[in-house]
Amino acid sequence: MEDVLLEGRDLKKYYPVTKGLLQRTVGWVRAVDGVSFKVERGKTLGLVGESGAGKTTTAKAILLLERLTSGNILFEGKDLYQFSQSQLKTEYRPRVQSVQQNPWSSMNPRMRVRDIVAEPLVVNTKQSKKQNQSRVLELLEQVGLNSGHAELYPHEFSGGQRQRIAVARALALNPSLVVLDEPVSALDVSIRAQIMNLLKDLQEQYNLSYLVIAHNLATVRYMSYNVAIMYLGQIVEYGEAEELFKRPLHPYTRALMSASLLTLPEDDGQGTEQIILSGEMPSPLNPPSGCRFHTRCTEAAPKCSQEVPPLRNVGGGHEVACLRV
Repeated sequence: MEDVLLEGRDLKKYYPVTKGLLQRTVGWVRAVDGVSFKVERGKTLGLVGESGAGKTTTAKAILLLERLTSGNILFEGKDLYQFSQSQLKTEYRPRVQSVQQNPWSSMNPRMRVRDIVAEPLVVNTKQSKKQNQSRVLELLEQVGLNSGHAELYPHEFSGGQRQRIAVARALALNPSLVVLDEPVSALDVSIRAQIMNLLKDLQEQYNLSYLVIAHNLATVRYMSYNVAIMYLGQIVEYGEAEELFKRPLHPYTRALMSASLLTLPEDDGQGTEQIILSGEMPSPLNPPSGCRFHTRCTEAAPKCSQEVPPLRNVGGGHEVACLRV
């Protein structure tokens, strides 16, 4: 039986589009439009899609940086929007941390590493300075750095080392869930595997849950237990990572795999099937009718422009929103 740490139910986030001196609302940007998912305890959910798919907006809602238009986020079965401000401060925020894409921009260049890593402890706990510094040295060691690094400034580190510092800071409060927003995309290819292995080791050690946001399918395949493919604010395919990569069903998922040079099952070792999508992702201000992907889909039928495909189970927890499957 699955042990769900965090669950999103029919999440929607619409941004108003205003016009004129009176700032009259003339439309809505549907950044996230009916997204549901589960993050199991000790496991990783990968959220994949092009820029503008709604991945980061979903993450911001989980981190309470954006207020949802509608929908519910449940943490250990409790609705976040029923929490008081005091409960959010003590029961939720310390247990849900994040690591951003660019480790340089997420750190104060005027602060030493010891103070950067200790900041969550200073804000959220009443420990002594000595206890905080002891915890900082412990964290730095866990992410592959040493006590000498605590006295340095961010500019004195490489990109990979800065990301290790960001991971140490995220772990300071012993969180249950860490949101990883493109955690390795800003790093050199040679460093990416080191950071991903570090994250997997820490997950095993502390039974951490991860929400990994990425557009690189190879990263997601390596890191994730479950994967959700997003397109234009909606999830179009969802399932266990190995099942989804062995049997991609949605045309968009197959196109992403082709663009990532991942071999599709029917290729039989003869090389990757080339799927070239035409045009760009439509505007979330005025999404297409029916299936939102039909304007770019190579397999679209007339009914695809009229009927909205439900996300349905096709076996083994593998879900897909496509009328042709």
